Amino acid sequence: MSVGKSIAKLRKQKKWTQSKLAKETGLSRGYIASIEQGRRHPALKTLTIIAEKLGVEMRELIRGGDHLD
Repeated sequence: MSVGKSIAKLRKQKKWTQSKLAKETGLSRGYIASIEQGRRHPALKTLTIIAEKLGVEMRELIRGGDHLD
């Protein structure tokens, strides 16, 4: 599973919209959508912020495996 798909899966588990995640992280909704669709690859600093807001460690986003099921 890609980083973007991991983010989307965790976001949906929290019942958050892309807009809610964007607001929580200070990123734009469009940027969140681009990450989730695999069109953008965020810096580690950005992944750290996203992971913190989603309540997981950054390595869980990077690993992106079936452990998120």
